[in-house]
Amino acid sequence: MARITLDLAHAYKANPQSDSDYALLPLKMEFADGGAYALLGPSGCGKTTMLNIVSGLLVPSRGSVQFDGRDVTRASPQERNIAQVFQFPVIYDTMTVAENLAFPLRNRKMPEAQIRERVGTIAEMLELSGQLDQRAAGLAADAKQKISLGRGLVRPDVAAVLFDEPLTVIDPHLKWKLRRKLKQIHHELKLTLIYVTHDQVEALTFADEVVVMTRGRAVQVGAADALFERPQHVFVGHFIGSPGMNFLSAQHQDGRLQLAGYSLAISQPNLPSGPLQVGVRPEYLALSAPDAPGALPCTVLRVQDIGTYWMLTAEVGGQMLRARLGSETAAPAVGGTVWLKVLGEHTCFYQNEELLA
Repeated sequence: MARITLDLAHAYKANPQSDSDYALLPLKMEFADGGAYALLGPSGCGKTTMLNIVSGLLVPSRGSVQFDGRDVTRASPQERNIAQVFQFPVIYDTMTVAENLAFPLRNRKMPEAQIRERVGTIAEMLELSGQLDQRAAGLAADAKQKISLGRGLVRPDVAAVLFDEPLTVIDPHLKWKLRRKLKQIHHELKLTLIYVTHDQVEALTFADEVVVMTRGRAVQVGAADALFERPQHVFVGHFIGSPGMNFLSAQHQDGRLQLAGYSLAISQPNLPSGPLQVGVRPEYLALSAPDAPGALPCTVLRVQDIGTYWMLTAEVGGQMLRARLGSETAAPAVGGTVWLKVLGEHTCFYQNEELLA
């Protein structure tokens, strides 16, 4: 396993002049030895570019990549001892499952007894033990991708295993099972794992730490609870959660917040004066009594019955809010007015899209 340190930027264009010319804006980042990380963001945000730089498939246009303090910026994937699992299965259809899993070890001249032991261990972890003698050609897509995962995991001396959206071809009902397996394998083998995905559920259930990316920037690195409770950037608030965080434009002056045409007293002494964005999760928007501190009167636009909760869409002063209300609450009437408590211990304040302390 390896500790991976990045200090770099990358542009596919020659002589980049502006931020938009970069696939990866200048960043400094470290992946700890034995850690499980996810690179999360929409298509085009730079996550696959970062993964390919880590693997050695791509040389950054400036800066360096280090493995355990050793500069490997221009080293090949083989020299870095990297295993990579791609979006679509990469296997040999004419070989059996066992031969596919053993192939990377035989290439490295490992003794046959050790190969059999290692293949047996990985096959058991991936629930492939009963299929070891089957040819890969006749297997379903999820079994083929399990083989591909196993080929990445089978080498005991690998520096890091990199996953580029490996569950895309898997049926939805099997994804959860495979994510759980990868998590279990990580705990058992203590490998350094980096997993690229645009699916927040995959990222948050797999990784110890998630790198949220947008427009070539890593805007926050943290565990699931930190990303949910204290998004460091407006994009993280939007992207994490279903639905994402509510954001309301406001103006702060002398301890009062001008919000949607109402004036609310706030207790945060260090907020700067001027325009702000108020962020609050739908889970933390609660019904309150009229004129309660920190509450606003909102017009109900839509109420959706999700089964275990109501999803309320409301409007105040031309700004939209979504609230997740417990199913024990009576459904508010569409067109009616409800008071929602916007200011509370979970409310976040942003200026220039960045979280204020």
